[in-house]
Amino acid sequence: MAPPLLYDLSRLDLSKIEVPLEEIRKVNPHRFEMEQLSGIVHIDRENITIVGVREVRMDEFWVRGHIPGRPLLPGVLMIESAAQLCSYAGRVLLPDMGFIGFARCEHGKFRGAVIPPSTLYVIAKMVDVSRRRIVADCQGVCNGTLVFECKITGMPV
Repeated sequence: MAPPLLYDLSRLDLSKIEVPLEEIRKVNPHRFEMEQLSGIVHIDRENITIVGVREVRMDEFWVRGHIPGRPLLPGVLMIESAAQLCSYAGRVLLPDMGFIGFARCEHGKFRGAVIPPSTLYVIAKMVDVSRRRIVADCQGVCNGTLVFECKITGMPV
């Protein structure tokens, strides 16, 4: 049985982008094929939770080969989306920390497929924030279904 969502997405206007890609680029250095976020739709500073969005397109580099005739967003890119969301959140919470790199992924579970074109919402709830590291519980939701979950650790690099 799937766990409850870390944040109730029905409370949000998912069509409203609070932080567009141009603003994410000011914080995260990822570019070109490695940009895994399209925007951020919500930041809850009180509960230290952030919701990002990733538009999954048919023209992406992986579509042709993963899986021919039935493209599926690779799980590693789902996890990378969560890591980039955590990196952004960490930099916003601790601006003096510098760039936060992906250090660890635990308890990863994939519960569904993400097939382009579609929209993947990524939720990250910080469970430990310090000058040495950030740790967040993360989930991905597509078409109202939980498709992945994991715990991400990031540290300054």
